[in-house]
Amino acid sequence: IPFVLLGIYAPKQVLKIMGGDPMIMELGESYMRIILIAAPTFMMNYIFTAFARNDNAPTIAMIGSLSGSMFNIVFDYILMFPMGLGMTGAALATALSPVVTMAICCVHYAGKHNSIRFKWRKPSFLQLISCCQLGISGFVGEMASAVTTTIFNMLLLGITGNIGVAAYGIVANLSLVATAIFNGVSQGTQPLISRSYGHGDQKSVSQLLKWGMIVTVIVEAILIAGAWGFTDVFVSIFNSEGNAALHTYAFDAMRLYFLGYLAAGINIMLVSYFSATGRAKPAFVASMLRGAVAIAICAIVMANILGINGVWLSFLAAEVITLLVSIWMMRI
Repeated sequence: IPFVLLGIYAPKQVLKIMGGDPMIMELGESYMRIILIAAPTFMMNYIFTAFARNDNAPTIAMIGSLSGSMFNIVFDYILMFPMGLGMTGAALATALSPVVTMAICCVHYAGKHNSIRFKWRKPSFLQLISCCQLGISGFVGEMASAVTTTIFNMLLLGITGNIGVAAYGIVANLSLVATAIFNGVSQGTQPLISRSYGHGDQKSVSQLLKWGMIVTVIVEAILIAGAWGFTDVFVSIFNSEGNAALHTYAFDAMRLYFLGYLAAGINIMLVSYFSATGRAKPAFVASMLRGAVAIAICAIVMANILGINGVWLSFLAAEVITLLVSIWMMRI
């Protein structure tokens, strides 16, 4: 409800808080309004896919997620250009994509293999608190990109102006893909670890965590090698006008920022492990560190010391701090 109300009455104010100048606010008002009004569909989408995945229907959840994403990509183009709706069309495509995903997940809920029954129940405050304790780490993890974007935008506007923000936009788009891969690995192992933990099979829990970590480290190595080996290619995709200043900023940003994935993937896996084994406190602490506290402190301090390179390296510093704290929490 708060998101919907902000979308109706204050989309420009939200953009301003996130560091938008008058031109950005004018361009992004319709986009922000539609996205915020559609917030309930994004939230419900997580519930639909999570319950399907945990009810032995990971394939349907995957098909639903892929279909929603493809709908977004295709209709971004259709609504923006052939239909001439511009940013409004992009927002509508994004807002409708979770509806596609949920509709496909309903195939499972309406099928014979569904073991979930939806019934009216009297709300239990204690049960709600219990769920929130384990789920809040996921909330903070999802919120991390918004916090990071807001802080980075404000710092970069003061250091380089809009050109620095544009460079970060390139890195942020690519990092979303990287983070999504690690989220996929962690969410894939989460129900398996949770089931083994519930059965008291600690050996399987340790084995699953080990396998998840091995996959995560391999993916980290591939991502960082790709970011350093094909930096020019990735930057050029977003810099079709050949802006030299943008290329320079984005080139350095991508190489330095992606070093943070030396630890970020492992942190995401550990947070999922903590949640799957009922350890709400370490999951929350690790999520808060990497999602808000450590990244905010590191970005502000390092920007004052190293300038724009300090902003890019703050992601690495925050993730290393989180990793050290997570390893310590595993031992206690």
